Amino acid sequence: MGVMRFMVRPPELVDALPDLHRAYITGIDSRIFPIRVDFEGEVMACRRQTSESGRLHVAFPIPGYGSPVIGTSSLREQDEPYVLAVELARGKISQIRDQIGAWEIAGMEIPAAVAPLMKEAQHLFAQSTAGQSSDIDEASRLAILALEKAFAVSEIIVDEYARQRLLVRRRRTSQLPAFLGCNLADQIPQGEQESLFLKSFQAVGVGIEWKSIEPEEGEYFWEKADQQVEWATKKKLLVRGGPLLDLGADGLPRWLWQWEHDFLNMQHFVCDFVQTAISRFVSQIRQWEVACRVNTGGALTLSEEQRLTLVARVLEAARKVDDETQLLIRIDQPWGEYQARGQHRLSPLQFVDALVRSGLGLSGINLEINIGYRPLGTASRDVLDFSRLIDLWSSLGIPIYLTLGFPSCADQDPRCRTDLEVGTQGWKGDWNEENQAAWVEMYMPLLLAKPSVVGIYWTHLSDQGTHECPHAGLFRADGSAKPVVEQFIRQRQSTWDT
Repeated sequence: MGVMRFMVRPPELVDALPDLHRAYITGIDSRIFPIRVDFEGEVMACRRQTSESGRLHVAFPIPGYGSPVIGTSSLREQDEPYVLAVELARGKISQIRDQIGAWEIAGMEIPAAVAPLMKEAQHLFAQSTAGQSSDIDEASRLAILALEKAFAVSEIIVDEYARQRLLVRRRRTSQLPAFLGCNLADQIPQGEQESLFLKSFQAVGVGIEWKSIEPEEGEYFWEKADQQVEWATKKKLLVRGGPLLDLGADGLPRWLWQWEHDFLNMQHFVCDFVQTAISRFVSQIRQWEVACRVNTGGALTLSEEQRLTLVARVLEAARKVDDETQLLIRIDQPWGEYQARGQHRLSPLQFVDALVRSGLGLSGINLEINIGYRPLGTASRDVLDFSRLIDLWSSLGIPIYLTLGFPSCADQDPRCRTDLEVGTQGWKGDWNEENQAAWVEMYMPLLLAKPSVVGIYWTHLSDQGTHECPHAGLFRADGSAKPVVEQFIRQRQSTWDT
């Protein structure tokens, strides 16, 4: 068994490290290795099955930036423990330097404010490195200051990248080839909600999910879906249906469990529902999300190979109904941090790549990113990590859609129908409505600037009805609008209507 050790100083930082069970190490090929984290006094020991060099990824508190996930540079195992803050600063500064170089080669103009900030970050890091053998507390303090400067540089360069890329896209077309949308969950906007919705979005996600449509075998309930499709059609919104199948835990109808160990018959039932749903709305819905949580799984006892086979069969079945419809699948936790549990062989990118190579006509991929939720969900990450994630998924050569969620409150949500809860560490402060809007303001321009991104959806409309992500709706439980709604309107006006 291999082990990497990290000195965590000052001592009070040990209790401030959030969600250590979600830490992981990546190899040179970006493969994720599950680890077990133990503390030996002030030394954090990360144990795993291999002794290869790797990069530790861990959520780490940075003043003014919450507790984002940060990666070290590639480290070898050694007897002497590394100083955690120093190695995280080394990794972040190296990442930023590499990205600045790549963007400069591509022709991007780097803002003048970057050079002095970067110089200061590097100077602080050099001081921390030189002093770690004599005063670890001071070295850690300097490294954290270097991280603060590095995160400031990260936001500046990404903001400028987004601005320059959006200018290029506007010159090429009068209307950006991307759109904003929102999933309705079980709601239909009415009155002022409807007016604000139409100012914010051009697309809508209609929840047509097998577990809700056919809770008992042979008994279908289409009324809510029919109403939502009719409303969206009248408002001339682009309609996306689904996800038809939820391969997460407890995502499929209970009656299907009797076929848990009969995979061939199970495929028959699955494909029959998919074809039934698509046939019903064939003239109204031209884009379908056929399945979600295909990479993480949890439904019944389906293995990774069986989920791949099932999704492939579903794509084939859907194509038989309508050869021209767009078919998507949804990937959750697209950084692949769920692999840290050691229950998955394929990374999320490898899972989708296998489907793309099969030639089944996958039209796009939908990346689900729900910030701040646990046990499933995505830990907070800075904008540069988001940029690099989109670039990585763009290598597949298919359109990218995004489904985003961010909590406006950390309290218990009585209308949430999942076991998700909001984490203790917020993004740049507490989980509140102002930070929800600020997160959209910072991250949305970057996502719209990426050529491979063709659509961005919010996770659900309102906290009034049942939903998956606690307090992530655009409207409060009393029906009033949160500040994030105005932010979506501004984003649409600044990118489409100028």
